[in-house]
Amino acid sequence: MLHKVCLQWYLIFLCLGCWVNSEETCQNFTDLNIHNAILGTDLKVKLLLYTRENVNCAGNLIAENSTAFKYLNVTKKTIFITHGYRPTGSPPIWIHDIVVKLLSIQDFNVICVDWNRGATTLIYHHAAAKTRDVANILKTLIDKMLSEGATLDSIYMVGVSLGAHISGFVGKMYNGSIGRITGLDPAGPLFTGTPPDERLHYSDAQFVDVIHTDIDALGYRESLGHIDFYPNGGTDQPGCPKTILGGSEYFKCDHQRSVFLYMSSLNDSCSIDTFPCANYRDYRMGKCTNCEDFSPRGCPVLGFYADKWKDYLVAKNPPMTKAFFDTAAKNPFCIYHYHLDFVTLNSKTRRGYITIKLVSTDGNQTEYTVDQTKVQAWSSANETKTNYKS
Repeated sequence: MLHKVCLQWYLIFLCLGCWVNSEETCQNFTDLNIHNAILGTDLKVKLLLYTRENVNCAGNLIAENSTAFKYLNVTKKTIFITHGYRPTGSPPIWIHDIVVKLLSIQDFNVICVDWNRGATTLIYHHAAAKTRDVANILKTLIDKMLSEGATLDSIYMVGVSLGAHISGFVGKMYNGSIGRITGLDPAGPLFTGTPPDERLHYSDAQFVDVIHTDIDALGYRESLGHIDFYPNGGTDQPGCPKTILGGSEYFKCDHQRSVFLYMSSLNDSCSIDTFPCANYRDYRMGKCTNCEDFSPRGCPVLGFYADKWKDYLVAKNPPMTKAFFDTAAKNPFCIYHYHLDFVTLNSKTRRGYITIKLVSTDGNQTEYTVDQTKVQAWSSANETKTNYKS
């Protein structure tokens, strides 16, 4: 009897041990704090692999005796997600959601580039100085994948802030032959005004698309890709605090919005249409609603599916396009865009306001006043109006 009891307890502890060991194989994103940021952190990178087989249990591809390679199928497209500067040390709040959304589309290899040890510091330029080192580590993994049958066409890099420039550095090492880079509000400080070999550039991949959401503060103002998207003109995103009374959100909300806009493009509910244009003012004046240059596909869409316009965009001379659009204040951010033309019949110039009322089928109403005090008879008064998509 005692022997049976001892055997039962032994099996229980053995099973518990197996459960603990299996849990230890799941790697989490490095979670640091303000104490680490004050002291600064040395660079230590984890490459966390997720597939549909292990969507909730990442494996570290560069850990000693890693078993994660059993999930890495080099014949599939591989998407690298690289974050930026982390002044507080906490993991990005969006990191798990972007993995889940990508894997809901297709069974990719999704690799989260966790360089939180290195990005966590109160001194921004210390983190920026480590970006090329991170890129070299990524090249080592990509070289291994290529030796096992992967192709550069299948490599897709999504970089946030400093991560956008890291992605560019990786692309330069392969002479721009990797498939695609998406830059999500590439970092501006220390990179603005630098030559192309020191930052993200459209020559770093076969297709480079960029979303700019904080060009007047933390982001990069000028064009960097084959197509550069400027939601709401690239500044002051709807729903973000306008004053410092908004706390930490005042500093990061605009910058971070690029990530949430990209994730919104992974939903089936709606797409975000954009309008190639010289500047935001011309777009708002209704001068850029014609997308005949992209016929029959139409105006480019933001985010994951932007590469459907690749052939049109890379063939341009120079191969750089700016696109503007407006968004809602919250997810899914999609809105309708209306182009309205007014032609006056009187031959004299008149001053005044034009108010437009839109009424939906369910009774919701929106009013809008055209921002133009002079309406001239010899020209059309053009304005692009936006309204929420339901």
